[in-house]
Amino acid sequence: MVDSNRCTGCEVCESVCSMAHYDVFNPEYSRIHRVRIDPILNTSLACLRCKDAPCVDACPTEALSQNPETGTIEIVDEKCNACGSCVRACPFGVITIHPDERKAISCDLCVSTQENSPQCIRYCPKSAIYLKEIDPNKDEDRFTTLSRKIKDGFPESKEGLLNNMREKYREYT
Repeated sequence: MVDSNRCTGCEVCESVCSMAHYDVFNPEYSRIHRVRIDPILNTSLACLRCKDAPCVDACPTEALSQNPETGTIEIVDEKCNACGSCVRACPFGVITIHPDERKAISCDLCVSTQENSPQCIRYCPKSAIYLKEIDPNKDEDRFTTLSRKIKDGFPESKEGLLNNMREKYREYT
Protein backbone atom coordinates (compact mmCIF):
# COMPACT_ATOMS: atom_id res chain seq x y z
CA MET A 1 0.00 0.00 0.00
CA VAL A 2 1.12 3.57 -0.63
CA ASP A 3 -0.07 6.64 1.23
CA SER A 4 -0.48 9.11 -1.63
CA ASN A 5 -0.50 11.99 0.87
CA ARG A 6 3.12 11.16 1.69
CA CYS A 7 4.34 9.98 -1.73
CA THR A 8 6.19 12.72 -3.61
CA GLY A 9 6.83 10.76 -6.79
CA CYS A 10 10.58 10.77 -6.13
CA GLU A 11 11.04 7.38 -7.85
CA VAL A 12 13.34 6.04 -5.12
CA CYS A 13 11.14 2.92 -4.89
CA GLU A 14 11.66 2.16 -8.57
CA SER A 15 15.39 2.73 -8.33
CA VAL A 16 15.99 0.55 -5.28
CA CYS A 17 13.78 -2.19 -6.75
CA SER A 18 15.81 -2.35 -9.95
CA MET A 19 19.05 -2.22 -7.96
CA ALA A 20 17.97 -5.01 -5.59
CA HIS A 21 16.93 -7.29 -8.45
CA TYR A 22 19.32 -6.36 -11.29
CA ASP A 23 22.18 -4.26 -9.83
CA VAL A 24 21.24 -1.24 -11.93
CA PHE A 25 19.24 1.92 -11.31
CA ASN A 26 16.68 1.72 -14.11
CA PRO A 27 12.89 2.16 -13.69
CA GLU A 28 12.28 -0.10 -16.71
CA TYR A 29 13.63 -2.99 -14.61
CA SER A 30 11.50 -2.11 -11.58
CA ARG A 31 8.73 -4.27 -10.19
CA ILE A 32 7.04 -1.29 -8.56
CA HIS A 33 5.77 1.57 -10.68
CA ARG A 34 5.32 5.23 -9.85
CA VAL A 35 2.04 6.72 -10.97
CA ARG A 36 1.67 10.47 -11.27
CA ILE A 37 -1.62 12.13 -12.03
CA ASP A 38 -0.65 15.80 -12.12
CA PRO A 39 -1.18 17.86 -10.12
CA ILE A 40 -3.13 15.90 -7.55
CA LEU A 41 -1.69 12.44 -7.00
CA ASN A 42 1.61 10.62 -6.67
CA THR A 43 1.61 6.97 -5.75
CA SER A 44 3.29 3.69 -6.55
CA LEU A 45 1.77 0.39 -7.53
CA ALA A 46 3.05 -3.15 -7.18
CA CYS A 47 1.34 -6.53 -7.31
CA LEU A 48 -1.75 -6.60 -5.10
CA ARG A 49 -1.80 -10.40 -4.97
CA CYS A 50 -5.34 -10.73 -6.30
CA LYS A 51 -7.46 -13.65 -5.24
CA ASP A 52 -7.89 -15.78 -8.37
CA ALA A 53 -5.18 -13.72 -10.07
CA PRO A 54 -6.19 -13.02 -13.69
CA CYS A 55 -2.53 -12.91 -14.77
CA VAL A 56 -2.08 -16.54 -13.78
CA ASP A 57 -5.21 -17.61 -15.65
CA ALA A 58 -4.16 -15.66 -18.74
CA CYS A 59 -0.73 -17.27 -19.12
CA PRO A 60 -0.86 -19.74 -22.03
CA THR A 61 2.43 -21.43 -21.06
CA GLU A 62 1.59 -21.82 -17.34
CA ALA A 63 4.69 -19.84 -16.44
CA LEU A 64 2.84 -17.99 -13.68
CA SER A 65 1.51 -19.40 -10.45
CA GLN A 66 0.36 -17.89 -7.19
CA ASN A 67 2.08 -18.86 -3.96
CA PRO A 68 -0.74 -20.09 -1.70
CA GLU A 69 0.95 -18.77 1.45
CA THR A 70 2.04 -15.30 0.36
CA GLY A 71 -0.18 -14.65 -2.66
CA THR A 72 2.94 -13.61 -4.56
CA ILE A 73 2.96 -14.30 -8.28
CA GLU A 74 5.81 -16.65 -9.09
CA ILE A 75 7.20 -16.74 -12.62
CA VAL A 76 9.13 -19.65 -14.13
CA ASP A 77 11.46 -17.90 -16.56
CA GLU A 78 12.04 -21.04 -18.63
CA LYS A 79 8.32 -21.26 -19.40
CA CYS A 80 7.72 -17.55 -20.05
CA ASN A 81 7.77 -16.53 -23.71
CA ALA A 82 7.05 -12.82 -23.09
CA CYS A 83 3.74 -13.00 -24.96
CA GLY A 84 2.28 -10.29 -22.69
CA SER A 85 -0.98 -12.09 -21.85
CA CYS A 86 -0.32 -11.55 -18.14
CA VAL A 87 0.39 -7.85 -18.73
CA ARG A 88 -2.92 -7.38 -20.53
CA ALA A 89 -4.83 -9.39 -17.89
CA CYS A 90 -3.53 -7.47 -14.87
CA PRO A 91 -6.18 -4.92 -13.89
CA PHE A 92 -3.56 -2.72 -12.20
CA GLY A 93 -0.89 -2.83 -14.90
CA VAL A 94 1.80 -3.96 -12.49
CA ILE A 95 3.19 -6.95 -14.36
CA THR A 96 5.67 -5.94 -17.03
CA ILE A 97 8.07 -7.56 -19.44
CA HIS A 98 11.76 -7.13 -18.62
CA PRO A 99 13.16 -5.16 -21.59
CA ASP A 100 16.36 -7.21 -21.92
CA GLU A 101 15.50 -10.65 -20.59
CA ARG A 102 12.10 -10.69 -22.34
CA LYS A 103 10.42 -12.39 -19.35
CA ALA A 104 7.50 -11.29 -17.19
CA ILE A 105 8.42 -9.59 -13.91
CA SER A 106 6.24 -8.85 -10.90
CA CYS A 107 6.82 -7.79 -7.30
CA ASP A 108 8.03 -10.70 -5.20
CA LEU A 109 8.51 -8.66 -2.00
CA CYS A 110 12.24 -8.94 -2.75
CA VAL A 111 12.38 -12.58 -1.60
CA SER A 112 14.52 -13.35 -4.66
CA THR A 113 17.11 -10.76 -3.61
CA GLN A 114 20.01 -10.82 -1.20
CA GLU A 115 18.07 -8.51 1.14
CA ASN A 116 15.00 -10.82 1.27
CA SER A 117 12.67 -7.97 2.31
CA PRO A 118 10.93 -5.15 0.39
CA GLN A 119 13.58 -2.56 -0.37
CA CYS A 120 11.02 0.01 -1.56
CA ILE A 121 9.65 0.13 2.00
CA ARG A 122 13.10 0.29 3.55
CA TYR A 123 14.34 3.18 1.44
CA CYS A 124 11.20 5.28 0.91
CA PRO A 125 12.27 8.69 2.24
CA LYS A 126 8.73 9.57 3.29
CA SER A 127 7.71 6.16 4.69
CA ALA A 128 4.83 6.21 2.25
CA ILE A 129 5.04 2.50 1.35
CA TYR A 130 4.06 -0.26 3.73
CA LEU A 131 2.66 -3.78 3.73
CA LYS A 132 -0.92 -4.34 4.73
CA GLU A 133 -2.52 -7.74 4.43
CA ILE A 134 -5.67 -7.95 2.38
CA ASP A 135 -7.95 -10.82 3.39
CA PRO A 136 -8.12 -13.07 0.31
CA ASN A 137 -11.22 -14.83 1.64
CA LYS A 138 -13.33 -11.70 1.94
CA ASP A 139 -16.12 -11.77 -0.62
CA GLU A 140 -15.47 -8.49 -2.42
CA ASP A 141 -13.70 -7.45 -5.59
CA ARG A 142 -10.21 -5.99 -5.45
CA PHE A 143 -11.36 -2.40 -6.10
CA THR A 144 -13.70 -2.56 -3.12
CA THR A 145 -10.93 -4.10 -1.01
CA LEU A 146 -8.45 -1.41 -2.02
CA SER A 147 -10.98 1.37 -1.33
CA ARG A 148 -11.75 -0.11 2.09
CA LYS A 149 -8.06 -0.33 3.00
CA ILE A 150 -7.52 3.28 1.96
CA LYS A 151 -10.48 4.39 4.09
CA ASP A 152 -9.06 2.43 7.05
CA GLY A 153 -6.19 4.89 7.02
CA PHE A 154 -2.44 4.63 6.94
CA PRO A 155 0.03 3.92 9.74
CA GLU A 156 1.82 6.76 11.48
CA SER A 157 4.78 8.03 9.50
CA LYS A 158 8.15 6.94 10.77
CA GLU A 159 11.34 8.33 9.41
CA GLY A 160 12.51 6.42 6.35
CA LEU A 161 16.04 5.08 6.14
CA LEU A 162 17.14 7.90 3.83
CA ASN A 163 15.90 10.51 6.32
CA ASN A 164 17.81 8.73 9.08
CA MET A 165 20.93 8.70 6.90
CA ARG A 166 20.59 12.45 6.28
CA GLU A 167 20.42 13.10 10.03
CA LYS A 168 23.53 10.99 10.64
CA TYR A 169 25.35 12.91 7.89
CA ARG A 170 24.37 16.24 9.45
CA GLU A 171 25.79 15.07 12.79
CA TYR A 172 29.19 14.54 11.17
CA THR A 173 29.34 17.81 9.24
